[in-house]
Amino acid sequence: MGYKVTHIYEADFGCEERADGAKAKCIVYLEGEDGRQRHVEVEDEWLTANGIEEGSIWNENI
Repeated sequence: MGYKVTHIYEADFGCEERADGAKAKCIVYLEGEDGRQRHVEVEDEWLTANGIEEGSIWNENI
């Protein structure tokens, strides 16, 4: 089943900063063909490398 990427937000670290050397992460909100909604946290670098942006189709099993 494919999921459509509906929103991508930079992960919030609250009042804490990212640890030294930690990569930026994003929370990706997905909507399935059946209307089910899910979210995953992934590295921003991975999203860019795989061309994933809002409106893209995520073809992974989640």
